[in-house]
Amino acid sequence: MSTSAPPAKLYPGDLAPWFRQRSNTPAGAYSFDMAAGRHVLLCFTGAAPTPRAAIEAHRHLFDSRSAICFTISADSAAQPIPGTIHIHDHDNAVSHLYGTVQQPLWFVLDPRLRILGIFPATGEGACAAFALLAHALTQPRDDAQIPVLTIPAVFEPAFCTRLIATYTAHGGQTSAVFTEATPGASTTVTDAAAKRRRDLKLTDHALIDQIQMRIFRRVVPEIAHAFQFHATRLERLILACYDAADAGHFAPHRDNTVAATAHRRFAVSINLNEDFDGGGISFPEYGPRAFKPPPGGALVFSCSMMHAVSPMRRGRRYACLPFVYDDQAASLRRTIAPNSL
Repeated sequence: MSTSAPPAKLYPGDLAPWFRQRSNTPAGAYSFDMAAGRHVLLCFTGAAPTPRAAIEAHRHLFDSRSAICFTISADSAAQPIPGTIHIHDHDNAVSHLYGTVQQPLWFVLDPRLRILGIFPATGEGACAAFALLAHALTQPRDDAQIPVLTIPAVFEPAFCTRLIATYTAHGGQTSAVFTEATPGASTTVTDAAAKRRRDLKLTDHALIDQIQMRIFRRVVPEIAHAFQFHATRLERLILACYDAADAGHFAPHRDNTVAATAHRRFAVSINLNEDFDGGGISFPEYGPRAFKPPPGGALVFSCSMMHAVSPMRRGRRYACLPFVYDDQAASLRRTIAPNSL
């Protein structure tokens, strides 16, 4: 089980601590950061039985798209409630994070995993928690400012055309969800339900130099200006294609959650064309708005931000998708994922 460091005590307005713990999900464990983008009810039950009746009476609230319910218990015999995710808190690590070992509590969270309310695990507390959640679900999502950077004209039209021709000439391979490097080996995971995209890894050094020159001259200074981050390294020079023919998409994810990617700091998504529908980049923690940079334009965002690419409806979206990082992150990469170099 892994966790983020908790504050001394949690209050409404605080960010809920993240954790990874055993669960009833197909993967056998759940990374709590992936609950973002939805309202969340956390039900810590302690030694008491899971309040099945109360949760089942409000099951209509939990459609997995707008709201999700977690039950957390150290009881290995606890039976998950259909439609919920059960966290097997066998070592009480999650309960310690939330301060619920001595006093079971319920938490209502917003889509950015910020605490809206904290309630005792009693009948009255449950009623109050469900009332707050139901009210929150009726409120329109705030038009929150999304901390992304848009940069026009990183690639000029002729260069975009050249990159699309390169992709068309060579084609692409099925893109993995992630590749995790381990001592002496690496594990590549593909999942068509989560990601449908085909990538071409560039090997033409002259073309790579041309891309690098444009990014270091036109993107890196903008990142320094907006975020006071001085990128010195560039990773993963690929051309990617999301195709409506196979409903190309990428489900909500983060770009730095495994050892092989922990060094990544900013993602740079440069569209090469615009004659397509769908394929917008959205940030579920902040709202439904989707971004579609114009041809040659870049969208830059922190690799820690949850983001998704909506299913393609027409045509093909071609893009160049590198990451940037700095010397300090390069040192981290050498330390924790040397096989990814």
